[in-house]
Amino acid sequence: MERHLIAKRRRLFGMDKTLEPTGPGSESVAVPVIREEIDVTTRVVDTGRGVRVTRSVTEEPVEISEQLWHEEIDVQRVAVDRVVSEAPPSRYEGDVLVVPVTEEVLVIEKRFRIKEELRITRVRRQQEYRETVSLRVEDVQVEAFDESARDGDRNQPKSD
Repeated sequence: MERHLIAKRRRLFGMDKTLEPTGPGSESVAVPVIREEIDVTTRVVDTGRGVRVTRSVTEEPVEISEQLWHEEIDVQRVAVDRVVSEAPPSRYEGDVLVVPVTEEVLVIEKRFRIKEELRITRVRRQQEYRETVSLRVEDVQVEAFDESARDGDRNQPKSD
């Protein structure tokens, strides 16, 4: 069967002929270049060999015993109401930790104090003021075009 496939490949690619020189007096031989290609496909085949996995979980009661430690604190508030110049540090008195709780208190005192007085008196004075200024003056001349104003009073204003 393998020989049959080899012969079939040779016929497909032109290799079943004998190789001859390419021309008269030539010793070179033409060799065909061959490239094989493959096409791969898959298919599903039922082999009849299956596997089934079953999982089950069960619970069992188990009693455990262990010593556990925990701590509690007891806080007592003691009113002191004492004025100090700076915040004191925490301290121990035996097994008791004493933590002073401080607060800042603002002390404001308000008093009136006279810093100065302003004494105000009104005084009237008279003063002469002089300055040279330029004023505009308009001069208007009226000329009449009637017979009565021909003689010499053209520059004179008319009296009403």
